[in-house]
Amino acid sequence: MTEHRSIRETEKAVQAKLGDTPIRHVQMVAVANIYRAAAAVRQHFENSVLRGAELSWTSFVVLWVVWIWGETETRHVAAEAGISKGTLTGVCRTLQSRGLIERNSHPSDGRLVLLRLTDQGERLMAEVFPAFNAEEVFVSDRLTDEECKTLADLLRKIVVQTEENGEERRLALLDGADPRPRRSGRRPSRS
Repeated sequence: MTEHRSIRETEKAVQAKLGDTPIRHVQMVAVANIYRAAAAVRQHFENSVLRGAELSWTSFVVLWVVWIWGETETRHVAAEAGISKGTLTGVCRTLQSRGLIERNSHPSDGRLVLLRLTDQGERLMAEVFPAFNAEEVFVSDRLTDEECKTLADLLRKIVVQTEENGEERRLALLDGADPRPRRSGRRPSRS
């Protein structure tokens, strides 16, 4: 049975496994810790403040995007939430069945769908967000306000690097080809 390993134990195990492999360890640790921090925060939020509202992380993010931007096209909500349009469809069905979000046709282009919060959705976000923010304060409690600002600025640099140069890098790595479809880890299909 697998047990939870601390961040220090994981870093030691990685160093022992990789040894003298010629890689950029500092950058590897930085990116690994971004992932690990995001996973820890997401799990904490889902098991605390979001649990009481019966929301997953993804459903909260979808509500947040529509709450902040108002009525928005589904493609923009999916992009802002960092999810596929297919995932958004499933999340929206659940949120719609709970009376939190409405789907409407675009007034000038019937192919497009707009999302907006219902009054109940607005009330839920107004109620949940202060508790959500209290958990943001909790998870960053070991940082000073200045360290929080520095961390936000540094992470913003990573986001901007990826947004501005990621597509060019992907094309270079794949020799200009489109990426292969994602697979779930199952065996490759037989053609």
